[in-house]
Amino acid sequence: MKNGLRLLLGLALLTVGARAGKKDRTLEVYFIDSEGGGSTLIVTPNDESVLIDAGHLGARDAGWIVTAAKAAGLTKIDYLVLTHYHSDHFGAASEIVKQLPFGKIYQREIPDHDPDGKSASTFPLQVRGWRELTAPRVTLAPGTIVPLRPVAGAGGPKLELRCLATDQKIVAPTAAQARQRNPLAGTAPAKIVVPSDDDNSAVFVLEYGGFRFFDGGDLTWHLEEQLVAPVNVVGLVDVYQTNHHGLDSSNNPMFVQSLAPVVSVMNNGPRKGGQPGSMAVINAAPSLQARYQIHKSLNVPAAANAPDEFIANLEEAQPADNCPANFLKLAVAPDGKHYTISIPANGHARTYATTAK
Repeated sequence: MKNGLRLLLGLALLTVGARAGKKDRTLEVYFIDSEGGGSTLIVTPNDESVLIDAGHLGARDAGWIVTAAKAAGLTKIDYLVLTHYHSDHFGAASEIVKQLPFGKIYQREIPDHDPDGKSASTFPLQVRGWRELTAPRVTLAPGTIVPLRPVAGAGGPKLELRCLATDQKIVAPTAAQARQRNPLAGTAPAKIVVPSDDDNSAVFVLEYGGFRFFDGGDLTWHLEEQLVAPVNVVGLVDVYQTNHHGLDSSNNPMFVQSLAPVVSVMNNGPRKGGQPGSMAVINAAPSLQARYQIHKSLNVPAAANAPDEFIANLEEAQPADNCPANFLKLAVAPDGKHYTISIPANGHARTYATTAK
């Protein structure tokens, strides 16, 4: 009963926030709990929607994603974008589409076998629901831009969602980027990471005026380095969704410091992600003003987590299906010059200025 009341309160506050966003023409990003999976929902000032990744296989994450989308006033998902073929990122799509249709799907080519080389017999079954989605498909490549409608009005803020890398291929640097070697290049230690489809993650930057948000799926240590060294093709960002749920095979310190985020958001579960190495990297980033987490991590001492006020879900639910699934919400002002991050479940809201880039 307690969890039910918390969920109802969260949904009520989400609905109010969504309506306010539509009235004020803000850009909104919802970081939806999927217990250490991926599910990030973007709602533009034109009420277009982009879902980057679709949570775990099964009905649980689908229900949480659909509930958030409907509370935000959506009747469909205009663009479903997949970073990579792990079931905690694509799994719930076949359940979501039963309630919310997909307009178009942006994806890498579907592999004909398990890209990790581990589940030869089960991978075709896992990906079957994804293959059967009937929405038109677009193959991602470095430089692909999801065609969001421009914001109305003369001189309206630039709105763009662009793929910077996929399948271990990276967009070419601009002329200005190519002229400036990253001074942090070579400062991070090498790390051996077992090859997997995480390496192939599609990487995105969302821009709205001067505001920039980074979502790199589960991109790993050495690929992160290639994005910013010898030159930084990402540039500076305001909000960094920590790669790979805060696992130590990602979140290279040189990479994080090169992006210089003001805010980090970790889409971790209580026992997945939020590992000591990544937590230490995030905590030490000199540019950060605030750290947010979907869950309090039980993989590190309590003091290594963000303050409780900045964590959407403080307690581990048993079973996980009983989690209240509190979300984080980001709202970027119509002029792109500041943004507010809130946790409706606990009343937290804090506003940050967009940085000069």
